[in-house]
Amino acid sequence: MGSEPRPVRAAIDIGSNTIHLVVARCWPDHLDILADELDLTRLGESVNVSGAISEEKTQQALLVIAHYVALARRLGAETILLIATEAIRRASNRENFLQRIEQQTSLPVALISGEAEAVLTFYGATYELYSGGHAPLDLGVVDLGGGSTELVTAHDGQITWRISLPIGSGWLLDRYLPSDPPTHQERAGARAFLQDYLRNLAIPFYPPVLVATGGSANSLWLLAERAFGLTAAQTQRSLSADELAQCEGLLAALSASEIAERYGQPYKRARILPAGVLILRAVLARLGLDQLLISPHGIREGALLAYERHGPAWLSEIEKQGTIGNQGQARRADEQTQGESFLAYGRRLLTERLEKMLSWRRLLLKEPDEEAIHKMRVASRRLRAALDAYRGYLEPSAFKKLYRRIKKTAALLGAVRDSDVMLLGLRALLSDANADERPALLWLLAVLEEQRSQQISVLEEHLRELDAETLRSQLAACFVVEEEC
Repeated sequence: MGSEPRPVRAAIDIGSNTIHLVVARCWPDHLDILADELDLTRLGESVNVSGAISEEKTQQALLVIAHYVALARRLGAETILLIATEAIRRASNRENFLQRIEQQTSLPVALISGEAEAVLTFYGATYELYSGGHAPLDLGVVDLGGGSTELVTAHDGQITWRISLPIGSGWLLDRYLPSDPPTHQERAGARAFLQDYLRNLAIPFYPPVLVATGGSANSLWLLAERAFGLTAAQTQRSLSADELAQCEGLLAALSASEIAERYGQPYKRARILPAGVLILRAVLARLGLDQLLISPHGIREGALLAYERHGPAWLSEIEKQGTIGNQGQARRADEQTQGESFLAYGRRLLTERLEKMLSWRRLLLKEPDEEAIHKMRVASRRLRAALDAYRGYLEPSAFKKLYRRIKKTAALLGAVRDSDVMLLGLRALLSDANADERPALLWLLAVLEEQRSQQISVLEEHLRELDAETLRSQLAACFVVEEEC
């Protein structure tokens, strides 16, 4: 690297899950990292709920950023870059939030696009591979963040395609995985959503090697190392498809507090990992690969390298690369799925799931048999899960009206289904019961059959009142904010 003194610079990434600091001595193609710290502030949590960064989260962020700026200055940083990403891009009060940071630190905050985020992530995640001469000719990078996922492909160090998807580990957790640990049904719903969404993603080139970066990717590697004892040969940081499946099984069996206690993970990070592993498994399957390389570096290191290469104009140069792409194949964030925007895909997904539920409604009004009840219950719950996923993007008043109807429908179907399951079990017991047991079981059977009869009457009345055109109109009204998003 030469013996000449190199400038010390710092980058602070203000993301959906974390606020992350890196301080380093900088070369155009190399970094000597002096400090690497993060705080799981989870700004995206409040954005997912209300669309804005709450005052509590704002205060937490200001304290963390002030601490990191002071640390960077103590280490001699002559330049401090502040970068805001997905959660802040989506926040309705982003201008006020950024202004408060700038007032406190006297430093500008760069609110970067998803495209620039993807480019910077690629530079950060791969610089050690390229500087060490170990990079394959063709590779891909996936950066799993809290509010978005960046996907980049490259040939001989040049980006050929990149995309920023508005789906991250915090986003998936808040919308699909409320339980701790997530239930089988919750994970199945999240997995189905990811498979449906990624299936429609137009990927021009499938890289033979995929590098994963981001807090969840690195935490999953540490979890696998501690839980499954990765061998010395695996210290290059990689995870196979089987090891990711093992991680998912472990995270489905143990609560976040148990994961934190047993395997040395911060509780907040352990809470997010079930979503992270589902996204990484879905991406790996979509690309037809069976292994991930894990990089501890990402957007912060990419920003430091870009500054060293381009100087104060670093961001405008990166934005150009994000807009044009090195071979003209870069895609805007609103072109993820065969020309569909994220909201257009959501409209199609919700419409399909609503029509599926309504098709079972028609059958049930003709003949309320057990199988149709079960199928409509599944359809209503899948529709509700999709509504949960898009809650923050839909018109609030219309959303609430539709959501109440679907929630009530699912609850009434669930009550009948639960009675059916209990009756099935009770009849099995009755067939094996002796003479002394039968009277009590017959009495209980009669009570449950009467209860089910009442539930069916309530359900049929509700289904007759559940007008299909009204539901379709309510769904359409949810998307009046599409152009703003």
